[in-house]
Amino acid sequence: MIPNDFTVTPADWSNEADREACKAVREQVFIVEQQVPAEDEWDEFDERARHVLARDAAGNPIGTGRLTSDAVIGRMAVMRDWRGRQVGAVMLDRLIEQARALAYPAIELHAQSQAVAFYEQFGFATYGDEFVECAIKHFHMRLDLAPTVPPVRPGPPPRPEVRSVAVDSREQAMEETLAPIGAASRHLYIYTRDLDPQLLDTEAALGALKQLAIGGQTSIRILIQEPQQPLRRGHRLIALARRLSSVFALRTPVQDSDLQYPSAFLLNDNSGFYFRTLGNRFEGEAINYAPGRHAQLLEFFKQVWERSESSEELRQVDM
Repeated sequence: MIPNDFTVTPADWSNEADREACKAVREQVFIVEQQVPAEDEWDEFDERARHVLARDAAGNPIGTGRLTSDAVIGRMAVMRDWRGRQVGAVMLDRLIEQARALAYPAIELHAQSQAVAFYEQFGFATYGDEFVECAIKHFHMRLDLAPTVPPVRPGPPPRPEVRSVAVDSREQAMEETLAPIGAASRHLYIYTRDLDPQLLDTEAALGALKQLAIGGQTSIRILIQEPQQPLRRGHRLIALARRLSSVFALRTPVQDSDLQYPSAFLLNDNSGFYFRTLGNRFEGEAINYAPGRHAQLLEFFKQVWERSESSEELRQVDM
């Protein structure tokens, strides 16, 4: 039985390992299965495009797709045994996120006719007549990412009432752990020494994290300095992450400075956070809206994330 665990990450075409992994999937799906001529499969756009790569729990490539600089999504391919397991949906969502981050007003794609319904679930709409490309019937599809004319607003959205708490007890720490999770829209970031069992291995926290995870198009990234400890204890958040591996991403820092970082924090995507100067203590600061400080913490998290990797222990849940 094929496991359901898989990961989706950006792929760098200039990196040989990433490039060969993407090519292996596309060769099997397009050239072998669909008999697309090899000379039609490879083009000059690959070197400039943004790629995503899906891997199974063992690290084998199972899917890929790309977003070109012309705002076109293409080369979406999933290995036969993994079709119908949401691999394509997660890859497409990641590519749409990249297009939004690049401020593309719209994205287009050439959808094989049998896949039109799949793309319609994400808001793509067909236009024009059906056409044949590489001996396969296709439709042009388009997704508008921003309105052509910005809507008229009476003024800027009201600023939320700022709530700042100096945390000095476990009870407060538990409350301020749940607050940013509950206020998150789609993204959550956690930097922790050992997954904070007294805060995150609780029914309340696990319930809040699960609720966020199943809300749709969600990403929860966790950096763990010492993964061996929660693994030995049977931390229930790891089990939850394995069940929802398309949502949770866990990595371990490898640089000494990141491993020695003494603090811990939890950030949502609405400028809220709970920060502890010493990660092994509850004392800290929790603010529901602090864009400046939040941006600094988020940038630091992203830098550490990029230079971190999955440990052998966390391989099953790496994103």
